[in-house]
Amino acid sequence: MAKSLAESLKSDPARPTTDAAVASMSFEEALAELELIVQKLERGQLDLDAAIKAYERGTELRQHCTTKLKEAELRVEKLSFDAAGNARLQPLDPA
Repeated sequence: MAKSLAESLKSDPARPTTDAAVASMSFEEALAELELIVQKLERGQLDLDAAIKAYERGTELRQHCTTKLKEAELRVEKLSFDAAGNARLQPLDPA
């Protein structure tokens, strides 16, 4: 099986990537890679240039995760039904 993005990050956390690469990731893949970036940044394991690149990558990943969560929220809203079984669009209660 191909090396996962999270595994790739372990060897090169600041590797250049394109928006298309992030756009094709699942929520879980993006979150796992983002967690690895945060760990490396918090531990000070990167030199300045690598830290800046990792931070930029993390920003892309965070935005991607936010978009994926919004998409999931819309799907949940579309699946809401009232007591009579009629389909309704209702806001997701974040509480």
